[in-house]
Amino acid sequence: MFHVPSTDGTAIAVHDSGRGAPLVLIHGSSSGSRRWLPILGVLEGHFTVYRMERRGRGASGDSAAYSVVREVEDIQAVLQSIPGRLYVLAHSYGAICALEAAREVDNIDRLILYEPPIPVNGPLHPPGTIAKIQSCIDAGDLEGAYCTFALEALKRPAHEIERLRRLPAWSVYLDMVPTLPREMAEVDRYRFDADRFRDFRIPTLLLTGGESPPHFAAALDLLRATLPDTRTVSLPGQEHIAMDTAPRLFVREVLRFLQPDESTMNEM
Repeated sequence: MFHVPSTDGTAIAVHDSGRGAPLVLIHGSSSGSRRWLPILGVLEGHFTVYRMERRGRGASGDSAAYSVVREVEDIQAVLQSIPGRLYVLAHSYGAICALEAAREVDNIDRLILYEPPIPVNGPLHPPGTIAKIQSCIDAGDLEGAYCTFALEALKRPAHEIERLRRLPAWSVYLDMVPTLPREMAEVDRYRFDADRFRDFRIPTLLLTGGESPPHFAAALDLLRATLPDTRTVSLPGQEHIAMDTAPRLFVREVLRFLQPDESTMNEM
């Protein structure tokens, strides 16, 4: 692990492993760098993997002032610290931040965005949801806060949450709960400006779950209509966390996009 100083001086932790072309992994709101563990072993066989720990969690620092701009600066600092050309795989809110960061750096060969929650028709989260989550956090009820997030923000059914409880990643979700309200608020404030991306030339894979809520599909429709070089893959039977629920399927699509000339099926 090493640290990269961001623009505001915050130290951003990066876990590096594997061997090969550089691949930077950027997690979403309800997770940290451990979110990638279900697929890490396969990726390490193909890439030097850099798992970024976004600010406010794990070994990364934080600051009192927070906005999506800080997150974008963090990602840019990490990308610029890695020599040569590289790939980026980003999930959820991390995918919004990665997309914005990609506009300002020149060393990304290919970009994968897995369900960035871009608001298309106004704020994404129901009124009162962020306040409800914050109230649970203030009361020390991290599990209640995450369940509220999953039910109201991610639109997951109750039976899906029960399935999540049985996953090794459940404790990871709870550890990241305190940063949820500020990141959810940034998502609701975010406005995708298509004009700023008309000259975006990075080949981009848009990943989505075949059973995901419709607002993710609307966001990908917007990106597909704007970004000049995109490919979309729907993961059948999956929702927002296919790296947990279908890791073989997920990593197969990642490898097909990043290494189209190599046979990867024997490692699946």
